[in-house]
Amino acid sequence: MPALVQYDEAAPEARAVFDAIKTARGVPDVNNFWKALAVHPPTLARTWDSLSQVMAPGALDPLVKELLYLAVSMTNGCAYCIASHTAAARAKGMTEAQYGELLAVVGMASETNRLAEALRVPIDPQFE
Repeated sequence: MPALVQYDEAAPEARAVFDAIKTARGVPDVNNFWKALAVHPPTLARTWDSLSQVMAPGALDPLVKELLYLAVSMTNGCAYCIASHTAAARAKGMTEAQYGELLAVVGMASETNRLAEALRVPIDPQFE
């Protein structure tokens, strides 16, 4: 199990990132992902900065961004990310019906992707 750096044990650079996360999310403590990254404060800071930019309001609705993050996490098999982003998607309004459809799409895409790759299907000219 990786080391989880607690706030009072964290380097000053990590504490600054922890403070930014807590402020941005309105939470009393950061979750374990950030505590694990705090073993290397530059990676912690870079990851928080990138995630903050990618997940910031933009052309995609915040729920859509969480659903995309969740779909990729499912495809990659990241149990932690699935749990974290399922909770985040629910907090942003994901319904059980949406979750069910997301599961169906992820499952279907995974199946058809593997079939297309296994069969080495050539790309149709109109898709190029």
